[in-house]
Amino acid sequence: MQSDKSALVVLVPAAEAVVGAFRRQYDVSAICGLAPHVTILTPFIPPESVTPSVRVDLQTFFARQPRFAFSLEGLCGFPNVLYLAPEPLERFDALTRATVARFPGFPPYGGDFSSPVPHLTVAQRPPADDLAAVSRDFLSAVKSRLPLSCSAHEVALAVKRAGRWSIEERFPLGFSTECRP
Repeated sequence: MQSDKSALVVLVPAAEAVVGAFRRQYDVSAICGLAPHVTILTPFIPPESVTPSVRVDLQTFFARQPRFAFSLEGLCGFPNVLYLAPEPLERFDALTRATVARFPGFPPYGGDFSSPVPHLTVAQRPPADDLAAVSRDFLSAVKSRLPLSCSAHEVALAVKRAGRWSIEERFPLGFSTECRP
């Protein structure tokens, strides 16, 4: 039986039209209902322990973190994952580091990776059998639509219960790092 879990993610709705069809077929999180996103921290506090005071803490914490613009550039890969890389990576790295500093009991990916790479998953094995073929098909279908301009203006608390992801709450990011005339 799968246990319930939670994650903090930056949802990327602008990516749905570009990656949605591939993710629904080849990404386990999408198959289980999670929209395109870049993970900030997973696993996070077990859902049953996310109390009202934790939610207030999250709201206050993220209100102090900057919003930022980013783009999804080229297709990259890990051994069993194809993903779009957000640029600049440093903005996501900084947000993850700050979140881990605030919640040190929850290292990214359970501490399995010393330097997690921010990414938006397109496909993974399994369910994809041949990532090289998926990569070719994906690039053929969307190459003219990349890079994709996006923005991080909130962090969502995603919760997986009974095998399905849902967004339980959204926490707006605070000030903007973008200069405007």
